[in-house]
Amino acid sequence: MAGEWTERQVDVLNAVLRLLVDKGDNLTMAAVARHASCSKETLYKWFGDRDGLLAATVRWQAYRVRAGNYDVQKLDAGALRDSLDGFAVNWLSVISSPTSLALNRVGVAHTLSGKDNLGPIVLENGRFAIGERLKPLLEAAREAGLLAFEDSEIAFQTFFGLVGRDIQIRLLLGDRLEMTEATIARDAARAVQQFMALYGAEKKRAGADAPLN
Repeated sequence: MAGEWTERQVDVLNAVLRLLVDKGDNLTMAAVARHASCSKETLYKWFGDRDGLLAATVRWQAYRVRAGNYDVQKLDAGALRDSLDGFAVNWLSVISSPTSLALNRVGVAHTLSGKDNLGPIVLENGRFAIGERLKPLLEAAREAGLLAFEDSEIAFQTFFGLVGRDIQIRLLLGDRLEMTEATIARDAARAVQQFMALYGAEKKRAGADAPLN
């Protein structure tokens, strides 16, 4: 994903994120060009229109949320937990950042006003793209006998809910939660533990084999 853009284009995307934090709704191609020290013609050449620029910005922001590096042929319980934990830490760090909060606030506002396509852009290139990034890990873990579930989308939704809980909506509404590295690490570890309790294949087998009283 990082190879999708040049270093100069990444500078532009970071400028968009800073503008969203500082200006919120008042994002124009002219403002981006000015803050990124490039021409509007260059922006249109690289990203198409404003929606294309916003879509690329959302993808760049969501790029940080990854399932980690794992070898499908050597996937074991430890590697699975490490990958899930890394994903959870990355995602909590991203959604609690000022840039992510600004992007989501503007996306919600635009959706309610029907102003443009930013809401669907955030949804498609954020939440849905992240889901497609993690589900291969869940499916590989099922093939390895580490997880037991029927539908990978439902399993992902469960994990997503355990990790995020009500944190994002509270932050979006102005709650001053203390999202330190230690807090994020603790919340991520708890979510992984809860997810494994629900979907861990060994626990399911143990429950199935338990004698009835």
